[in-house]
This record gives sequence, structure tokens and C-alpha cells, in this order.
Amino acid sequence: MQKGLFITFEGADGCGKSTQMKLLKEFLENKGHEVVITREPGAIGLGERVREILLNYDGEVSNRCESFLFLADRAQNIDIIVKPAIQQGKIVLCDRHTDSTVAYQGYGRGLDINEINKLNNIATNNLKPDLTYLFDVDIETSMQRVGQNKDRMESAGKEFFNKVRHGYLELAKNEPNRIKVIDSTKNIESVFEDVLKEIKNYI
Repeated sequence: MQKGLFITFEGADGCGKSTQMKLLKEFLENKGHEVVITREPGAIGLGERVREILLNYDGEVSNRCESFLFLADRAQNIDIIVKPAIQQGKIVLCDRHTDSTVAYQGYGRGLDINEINKLNNIATNNLKPDLTYLFDVDIETSMQRVGQNKDRMESAGKEFFNKVRHGYLELAKNEPNRIKVIDSTKNIESVFEDVLKEIKNYI
């Protein structure tokens, strides 16, 4: 593989994306691929500091400030982790990326989506994922899986997460070649079968 792959995992909290990412990492490594795991926010290094602020800061955070913190973390992740790995022929699996900002801060918080898209392009230097998995789950199931111990983002409420889910599905409708919707209400094994069906088109 001369050029690596950039695969992102999206969905509401509790959708199971992190579990599926670990399973796919194991599968790909067993096939002989080099795999790099990262996340947004919270890539190794500076990103971990940004994540701590975003998820646990107990003071008021403006919607625009929240967006810029996510974007700063994204720029660091792309420049320091993602791009070098892809150039080395590795497969990068990223837990959340640009679609999260559109869904959460655009559809959820009500910020201008066109502006978010422009800022995402700046933060990523126009790098796009080759494949995005969107793990779709109803809001009731999502909130039940998260449980009572919620961080700042997880505590936003049912109405907010309904908007986020709608945003994700709109994104998938607009970019069906990149974003593959996976029904994550099924058991882990069945969901992973759907994940493997999509990855076989890329490796």
C-alpha cells in the first residue's frame, strides 16, 4: 500500500463506535496492515489537554469558543498524527472528526454550517476521510448506554441529541459514497459484520 487510508468513526455517545474501532484495528492488523488509532478531541499530546477542557471545564463555554477548541485539536491531530501516518502507508482510524463538529456545533448548537465547513477545511488543510462509519442509534438507547455519569457534552439533553442525530443523517444523505450508515442497535457481532462489508471495498 503506497498511500494509507484515513477512516473516521462517527455517531452519538453510546453508539458503540469505539468498540467497533478496536475490533477493526485488530482485524486489519491480523491482515498485515499497520494501524494508527487517534481521536478528536484528545489525540496523544496537546490534544489530551484540549479534551480535558472541552469535556470537564465547569464554567461557561460559548458555542463559538467550543467550536474553535475542537478545530484547534483537529489541526494538531491532522498535522502531527494523521498525515504523517497516511504518507507512510498506514491506516488511520479516528474516533470523531469533522462530521462531529457539523453535527454537534452546527445542527446541535445552531452555528452556521457553511462557516463550520470552511473552518474544518482550514483545520484539516482540505484532507478528507476515505471512509466514514456513522453508527446510528435512537436517542433513548444512546442515553441509556451512556448512563448517569455524563461529561459536559453528554449532559446536553434529549432535544440537543435529536438535532445531532438529524444532522448526522443529513450528512450521510449528502455524501453517501463516503459516509456509510451502520445500524448500531444490533449486537456487537452483527454491527461488526456490517463494518467489514464496507472496509472490503478499500483494502
